[in-house]
Amino acid sequence: MEQIDLVWFAVVNPHAGSGKTLSLWQKAETLIRQKQIPYEYRTTDCKFHATEMAYSAAKEGFRRFIAVGGDGTVHEVLDGIMHCISDMSLKGESVTLSDFTLAVIPIGSGNDWIKSHHVPYDVEEVVDMIADGSFSMQDIVKVSASDPVSGAEWTRFSYMINIGGTGLDSRICERVNVQKDAGKSGKLLYVKSLIYNLIHSKIFSARVECDGKTIYRGKCLSIAFGIGKYSGGGFRQTPEAIMDDGLTEVTVIPPLPIHRMVVAACRLVDGTFLKLKEVVSCRCHAVSVFPEDGVAGEIVEVDGEIVGAVPVTLENLPQRLQVLHKD
Repeated sequence: MEQIDLVWFAVVNPHAGSGKTLSLWQKAETLIRQKQIPYEYRTTDCKFHATEMAYSAAKEGFRRFIAVGGDGTVHEVLDGIMHCISDMSLKGESVTLSDFTLAVIPIGSGNDWIKSHHVPYDVEEVVDMIADGSFSMQDIVKVSASDPVSGAEWTRFSYMINIGGTGLDSRICERVNVQKDAGKSGKLLYVKSLIYNLIHSKIFSARVECDGKTIYRGKCLSIAFGIGKYSGGGFRQTPEAIMDDGLTEVTVIPPLPIHRMVVAACRLVDGTFLKLKEVVSCRCHAVSVFPEDGVAGEIVEVDGEIVGAVPVTLENLPQRLQVLHKD
């Protein structure tokens, strides 16, 4: 019998990819068996079920995980792993982030994290990568957010593997998620949500601190935080982010006239975003955003999921996670 820490635990989201997940998973499962890769799998029933599954599996002793779905599934699996590590550490058990490995079989409309790791959409290639041990280490960021209803600070804890944000960024994700829940799908959801939110843009006041130093204070259109380069179906809000340098890239967009917002939107696509003179950016170990006008509640997204509200703090963890990667 295989040691449990050598067995892959696959979390399968049947709702990803407009219902294509199960058929693609069947193909992947056949290939995994042919490669004689030891594995177990479970399918999710609802939102956050992947987090519960990953938590229980990690507590049971699994250390290798496969997220079968999109960025949301990857995020939930990571959260489950991280919360288990936290709970086990509090009990004095010896377990670290570097003990774990996370792979993905990408399915769905939102697969931005894999772009920075050059992971293909081809199921056969991905299984070959898992079998061949094609992995690298990457940073993970702890996110401490406030409750969006009560405003209580630092009551929401999550973990970021790619990109997060607040303002325009989080409003785009919120609208996309509502449409996904209504049964809509496709990469155009992000483009349509961007256009809608540019037209109905909401301005908020904030103070942004990087490693304890204020880098921006005033009205904001959007703030993004990234250890990855891509989000929203390929937009590049943090184009100079590096996955394994221990730093988070932060970009702040102040309010812009409509013609400049159009320019900004185009530059988000072609990767020249930071050339805009209005954009403020920095790279740091820890970033905090505080409401400048005393009004909390601007929502925060992490890896495409709403995780809380401002005030929010993001801190790069000292250890790294081993993830699927193609050179």
